[in-house]
Amino acid sequence: MPRVTAAPAAAPTVPAPVSSDASEWGRVAEDGTVEVREGDDWRPVGQYPDGTPDEALAYYARKFDDFAVKLGTLETRAQGGGSSASDLTKQAKHLLDEVTGAAAVGDLAGLRTRIETLISSLSEAAAKEAEATKEALDAAIAERTVIVEKAEAIAGRDLAKVQWKQVTVEMTELFDAWQTHQQNGPRLPKSTAQQLWKRFRDARSTVDKARRAFFSELDDVHRAARDVKSRLVERAEALAPRGIDGIPAYRTLLDEWKAAGRAGRKADDALWARFKAAGDALYAARAEQAAAEEADSAPRIEAREALLEEAKAVADEPNLKRARQLLTRIQRQWDEVGRIFPREKERALDDRMRSIEQALKSREDVDWKKNNPETKARANDMSSQLLEAIEKLEQELAAAEKAGDKKAVKEATEALAARRAWLSALGA
Repeated sequence: MPRVTAAPAAAPTVPAPVSSDASEWGRVAEDGTVEVREGDDWRPVGQYPDGTPDEALAYYARKFDDFAVKLGTLETRAQGGGSSASDLTKQAKHLLDEVTGAAAVGDLAGLRTRIETLISSLSEAAAKEAEATKEALDAAIAERTVIVEKAEAIAGRDLAKVQWKQVTVEMTELFDAWQTHQQNGPRLPKSTAQQLWKRFRDARSTVDKARRAFFSELDDVHRAARDVKSRLVERAEALAPRGIDGIPAYRTLLDEWKAAGRAGRKADDALWARFKAAGDALYAARAEQAAAEEADSAPRIEAREALLEEAKAVADEPNLKRARQLLTRIQRQWDEVGRIFPREKERALDDRMRSIEQALKSREDVDWKKNNPETKARANDMSSQLLEAIEKLEQELAAAEKAGDKKAVKEATEALAARRAWLSALGA
């Protein structure tokens, strides 16, 4: 609770201590009854039958002095500051109640006046303190309301689509903030605190209920996936005796594995280790077979590589007919070599031979286009037309140069260059 320092004084000066002279404020009757003077009246405060009158008055005077010491302490605290004005006011009022009608001998009226003066001097500071307390309380209620609203916002999401790890962290942080605020913040009114707690508790309950439902459903999904994958592992392990022939079936099982869903990280890792080991055994058998086939294919690989070296001469042979005959012989020998393993090696060798075949075919296509009678006829006809055009343009150029027509000279020169280029392209 915020504390407003009591103003050191609305009481300008501390009055002189009230005299506790017993002879001035008290008297003792013959029967031992002790009385105190309050104004013009005398009020009995008790009896002291077993002592002298002086002892009786001293006894009740000490009670008065106790009240005076309490008051002096409160006045000192009020003037020194650092104490809660409301607390001091409460203690002063309690002391006033004790002094009123007290069984003591002394200037009780003066003591009450001093107490009332102290209470009056504390009133302004107490009012400020109450205002500060209210402001702090309002702020605390607002802060705790924000915590509640954040929790309710989380509870209001579509909890079927949230990331539960993140939501759990958020709710934990809000609960920690609630506890810290409750422990370190000002004490809220009971009704307000209960209302806010009910809202916060309901939001937490909604989130916890959805989280439990989600993980319960997830456990069911994981359990079903775990059962399916366990059976797939058993079927994969049963393929071991089939060796390389079991690979197609294993691939089918792998597709089923991918469609089975998640079984939980720990279970998935353990089951996958067994499933993969079963597949590794099958592929190891295939690798052994491939190694044996490759060793058996080594002579055939060497034979085909030798044929590829020989086939390089096809590109160097200018005579297309002899080049085709050479390639045909090599192709026949190539087929006689037989199959090669691994297949990847065979495809690589075939690709190299195919590039030689395609290069020769491209040369043959060019030769055919060049020597095709129909193509030659069209080329000759076009060449004749170009020659006639060139002859005519040469005449026009000579006439333009003679006439000094620069524009005509330029046009004729450009036209001649273009037609001579066309004629060169036709090979004429």
